[in-house]
Amino acid sequence: MSHALRPDELKGSLRPAIASLPDSGIVEIVQYGLAKPGVIPLWAGEGDMTTPEPIGDAAVAALRDGQTFYTYQRGIPPLRQAMSSYLSGVHDREIPPARIFVTASGMQAIALTMQALIDPGDEVVLITPVWPNILASLQIMGGVIRAVPMELTDTGWTLDFDRLTEACGPRTRAVFINTPSNPTGWIMSAEQMEELARLARHHGFWIVADEVYNRITYDTDHAPSFLEVMDPDERLIVVNSFSKNWAMTGWRVGWVVAPAALGQIYENLIQYNTSGVATFLQYGAIAALEDGLGTIETIRQQCRVGRDIVCQRLGALPRVRLARPAGAFYAFFSVDGETDSRALAFRLVDETNVGLAPGSAFGPGGEGYMRLCFACSPARLTEAMDRLEPALS
Repeated sequence: MSHALRPDELKGSLRPAIASLPDSGIVEIVQYGLAKPGVIPLWAGEGDMTTPEPIGDAAVAALRDGQTFYTYQRGIPPLRQAMSSYLSGVHDREIPPARIFVTASGMQAIALTMQALIDPGDEVVLITPVWPNILASLQIMGGVIRAVPMELTDTGWTLDFDRLTEACGPRTRAVFINTPSNPTGWIMSAEQMEELARLARHHGFWIVADEVYNRITYDTDHAPSFLEVMDPDERLIVVNSFSKNWAMTGWRVGWVVAPAALGQIYENLIQYNTSGVATFLQYGAIAALEDGLGTIETIRQQCRVGRDIVCQRLGALPRVRLARPAGAFYAFFSVDGETDSRALAFRLVDETNVGLAPGSAFGPGGEGYMRLCFACSPARLTEAMDRLEPALS
């Protein structure tokens, strides 16, 4: 006699928040088109530049040196010191190692932070459209999302701060801000950050800031940061990653900057989730911080050229509406007459062999838009535009 359960019975025995998790709208398209010969993959948040050799060499040297054992849960001291020097220099204020915790990716930094803050029923105010993994990380913890959709106006993507204020209520546990924004390229101003900080102090909620794209800007060295407008011991957690600035997406190394008093909390969370980041990878991260500042400018310059190509080509199409992004490396655009972005993404893979991410994956305010990553070589982007133009015209 078989005791096997039906798939619906198996799912029914899981936590409802987990059983009801949606499939990633980005991964769905990637899996559909990745094996197609000649596909141009502009669906994910990475370019076509491989990790610079000095970073890889440092990790390989550490691996060969036997750096393969369990290590410090908060990150090895040399890396946390290097991160302190880097962040203190960028933000022109001391950010000591005691506030910095190394995580297995920026995504894990977000997940651990949600584990630390969110109980079922807690409300989190979230500016959307936003990277779908953030939405899912809140759903996993049973959080209630209070979305504040931005609007695309003649002056670009705009946040209605009054709507943000109105979304904050007695059950608000945190406000989550992604700036520069994935997918819109919007950047929160320092003035808005200060206003939100005052609101957080008044109501006693946390600000969680995803600043992964902080150095991918086109008019300044870096975007405004909450680290520059709030004190070290306030309710502020900033998450970041090595992925974007140093072409290290596959390495899965990120970090958290939080009040030093939370050090043992994050140490425990890291221990009980992954038991730390591989030591040899952390030595590669040290090389990125100490010798890879030129890589940031190289990536930024490639993105600047890519932005020009994509915005010029898409902007010339009468059906397309987009804003020139101030940060990050995405074009988030709508196409007149196209209201089902998921269907359009599948169709573009079939008809043009170009992969884009559907706006529906990015939560409230995202449907009707498509996300294109332009952190690629000019040749790849030009070929992609040649293929896309007939389908979007």
